[in-house]
Amino acid sequence: MDRKILLTMDGRDIEANPGQTILDVAKENGIFIPTLCHYAKTTNVGACRVCVVEVKNARSMVASCCMPVSPGMEIKTDTKAVRDAQRLIVELLWSSGDHNCLTCEQNGTCELQDLIYWLKIEEPRFKIESPGYAPENTNTMISRDLNKCILCGRCVRACNEIQVNEILDFSMRGSRAKVGPAFDSDYIGSECFFCGECADVCPVGAITFRQARFAGRPWEIKKIRTTCTYCGVGCQMDLNVHQGKIVKVSGNRSYGEPNDGSLCVKGRFGIDFMDHPDRLKTPLIRKKGELVEAGWDEALDYIAAKFKTIRDQDGPDALAGLSSARCTNEENYLFQKFMRAAIGTNNVDHCARL
Repeated sequence: MDRKILLTMDGRDIEANPGQTILDVAKENGIFIPTLCHYAKTTNVGACRVCVVEVKNARSMVASCCMPVSPGMEIKTDTKAVRDAQRLIVELLWSSGDHNCLTCEQNGTCELQDLIYWLKIEEPRFKIESPGYAPENTNTMISRDLNKCILCGRCVRACNEIQVNEILDFSMRGSRAKVGPAFDSDYIGSECFFCGECADVCPVGAITFRQARFAGRPWEIKKIRTTCTYCGVGCQMDLNVHQGKIVKVSGNRSYGEPNDGSLCVKGRFGIDFMDHPDRLKTPLIRKKGELVEAGWDEALDYIAAKFKTIRDQDGPDALAGLSSARCTNEENYLFQKFMRAAIGTNNVDHCARL
């Protein structure tokens, strides 16, 4: 077992494990250090420098998300110099983009907005011209407004390291720097799989879910955890519901396995069928050659009677069952159990396609 490292943080004697970063140790001990580019499921890059802290005998402030702890290290996270540096960085990020919170979909869940408020910045001291990129709405799922991008790189690392699609990267230089697919193409013209991971990890309003545009503010949304039914993996997700309607789907990161918050294109965006006008909402029974609406009790009694008649007249193997990949593993297990134990036939199969 590795020996503990002893260090001091804000005057407190703290034990840490070898290999931990200053940010890791601070989180474990309830000490808040602000971050923007840091994302726990990807590599640490120290791009935004918002997490800077003072370390005794260091030549300059260090990025706490990348700096590993060492024995005897003396760290200060809450000095005037640290706050001034963080305030300057956040002001520059605020000034360099078009951060109009009135119409931004991330208003209320924007991490840059939260830091501006936490650092008590009334208004930025700098006037920097916005890049002037045209918003991208070439597809029905993801919107991009690169004028709001803070170049934190979280979307790039999520795309390359979590989903391993390797679609996004940085391009251009200086004030024209941007994030996007190869050859400066838009999402729809690239090899993008539209998993939505980039939108899920974006800390600002640069990448958002187009389906949720003007569909409800974050504080109006109720999140309901459920299991995705598009396949049998059992991915956990949050249905974002406003006024009785699902406006978007987000990955549930608190539950962990099996998907740890990540989703595929079907789980993330395949929700339009729920409110489609052609969707069946009640059982239908054919009476006198026409399908008419029926109650659930009537429909189930009708099915049970038909099953019993067929089994009694022609034997259980006259019946067969086909289950669906859109059901959960538990539902598919119960279905085959019903066919084998209740009906008495092994004529049961599963369609793995959608």
